[in-house]
Amino acid sequence: MSRQKKLPPVHEAWLPREHPLHRPRHGRRQLAALVCAVLFFTAPLVSWVFGARPAQLENRPLAAFPSVTDGWGFFTGMNAWATDHLPFRRQAVQSVDALSRGVFGEPARLDGGSHTSPVGAGQVDEKPQIDENVFPAVIEGKGGWLYLGHDVSYRCVPKRSLDEVIAGLRRWRQVVEASGRKFQLVVAPDKSTVYPENLPDAFAGEDCSAKAREEFWKRVPRETGALDMRGQLREVAARNQRPIYHDIDTHWTHEGGITMAYQLAERLEPGATRDWKVRPSRQYPHSADIPDLLGQDRTVPIQAYSLAPDGSDVDNTQFKPSDFHEPLHLESPPKPGMVTRPMRMVGDSFTQFASPYLAATFTDLTIVHPDQVAVDPEAAGRLLAEGEIVTFELSERFVAGGRYPMLDAAVADRAGAVLAAHPIR
Repeated sequence: MSRQKKLPPVHEAWLPREHPLHRPRHGRRQLAALVCAVLFFTAPLVSWVFGARPAQLENRPLAAFPSVTDGWGFFTGMNAWATDHLPFRRQAVQSVDALSRGVFGEPARLDGGSHTSPVGAGQVDEKPQIDENVFPAVIEGKGGWLYLGHDVSYRCVPKRSLDEVIAGLRRWRQVVEASGRKFQLVVAPDKSTVYPENLPDAFAGEDCSAKAREEFWKRVPRETGALDMRGQLREVAARNQRPIYHDIDTHWTHEGGITMAYQLAERLEPGATRDWKVRPSRQYPHSADIPDLLGQDRTVPIQAYSLAPDGSDVDNTQFKPSDFHEPLHLESPPKPGMVTRPMRMVGDSFTQFASPYLAATFTDLTIVHPDQVAVDPEAAGRLLAEGEIVTFELSERFVAGGRYPMLDAAVADRAGAVLAAHPIR
């Protein structure tokens, strides 16, 4: 039997080049890839030192630098952080979009729904049958209308089934009401739900999103007690003879925010809005969120309003910009037409257009973002325990897509334990 040859006692990269077992440690392609990776991850840091600051292009905060305590999550989170913080990202997006339109005659598929809310404990994250990347970040509709692609992709590729979503919402109602508090749930409709007529004649996900939307609105208000504002929003728009959603922004106007304040107040104290006086006040430009995804900086005119709940000429609104990731507290002396019971609210970007009017009509109000509830359910429970009324405003696309981590029943149970320890007698 022939004797086996022993491998050299040194690494194969250190062998002479003419040796048959020589293998370079880094070939040219490997070296090029390594250099590109180093540049990709260090460019944000170097540009920051020289004064460049990243621009927020999407309707979400920039990805935070991952923590070393995240384990492997530190490495997987680096890609999102580096992508968000690349210098001149807006210019790159503009160039890619212009190239796509010039060569192929269609907008670039820039995002494709790859950014989602953080996954909470126990969140169902099954492999979808449809790849989210087939959906564009922006849907260009008729008459210059723009729609957020997530209106479609989140419905077509949900992270939770509708049954699980409904169970999560019902669990929140149970734990809040078990503590003696009043629970209100508002689902802010997507722009594509209120104004489907301005969508293009054909687009990716048209059939699956329409089917999911129909099932959502058929079941969720009935099975969770959610306030369905679709009819009221169209009525207000018809009365004012202008759309209640911006044509190039995904949110409703201030008129939508006022409509939500009206509906909440009437649900809690019927007749409370009888003497409310609403008048147009200032106008100001607002940076539209959807064009940002195309690298465009466009604004929409915002019409704000004054609101006097007692019917006087004294404006009671408070305009305090906030994304609610830090709880926003709004307090006002009681007047006729106001709800005086303290209200604690979970709300997202749609509530930003309602908060001035909620401040005018609720004497004691604190608002926190849904993501913060999942991050620290006990802290959320302590905040909600300060109120006699607990209100959730949640966006349709995130609810329909099961994208809120706080929909996990375990999150509701942890916050509910705090509420149960501080019941309303």
